[in-house]
Amino acid sequence: MRDRKLIINEAEAATVRMIFKRFVAIGSATKLAKALVAEGVRTKSGRPVDKGYIYRLLNSRVYLGEATHKDASYPGEHAPIIDRSLWDKVHSILQTSPRLRAANARARTPALLKGLIFTETGCAMTPAFTKKGTRQYRYYVSMDVIRNRPLDESPGPLRLPAPMVEDAVIGEIHRMIRAPEITARTIATLRREGVKVEEAAVVATLAGFERLWGALYPAEQARIVQLLVERITVSTNGIAVDLRKEGLGLVLRDMLLPAKEEALA
Repeated sequence: MRDRKLIINEAEAATVRMIFKRFVAIGSATKLAKALVAEGVRTKSGRPVDKGYIYRLLNSRVYLGEATHKDASYPGEHAPIIDRSLWDKVHSILQTSPRLRAANARARTPALLKGLIFTETGCAMTPAFTKKGTRQYRYYVSMDVIRNRPLDESPGPLRLPAPMVEDAVIGEIHRMIRAPEITARTIATLRREGVKVEEAAVVATLAGFERLWGALYPAEQARIVQLLVERITVSTNGIAVDLRKEGLGLVLRDMLLPAKEEALA
């Protein structure tokens, strides 16, 4: 504050805008706080972000260029950080009950393995869900079941809980990324494609991938899985994951190049 007027800190203003925009995309303060903590975002006092902080930030009319006094707001003498349109989008979401917001956030989450998962007979498994009260349960179900096709005596699992299968596939991706031979192969692939990368940068990016995974939007997680996974086969013996080894190079290129461009800016 200078001469009793608020002075905008551009770095902090950029963080505020980012939080407003990401809340609109995610629709959940709890999920947004978890993502921001994973990314190392902190409050001005240096504390990890929590959902209480996010709610206070989203409800502060100071960012609209207004001043408040005793629950009333007035035009301020400082410029707004966010525009009215973004404010209205955020508060339209906030006026929805937390339970409904959570349901909406789940509904916007794409099926992670859509188009990739099959039974051992080669039949596709499709995302499905059931509801019990207010809770929603997600599954992957064989198209043989959905279309009432005749089933073999031992067709293997025909319906599997989605979280269980998705966790298994994500675990396999993380295992692959930690393998030294995969690191070497990825560096070679990137260099063949003309991407100039340092081995240390690739190793550091791969080492931090598992931590960063939880901070990604669901849609971005689904995009990465589509790049990395060729096919998933479910049988009586378990789940087999066939990976696209070249896919890791594509993912890393996306992760490394923005960082290099940012450093040059």
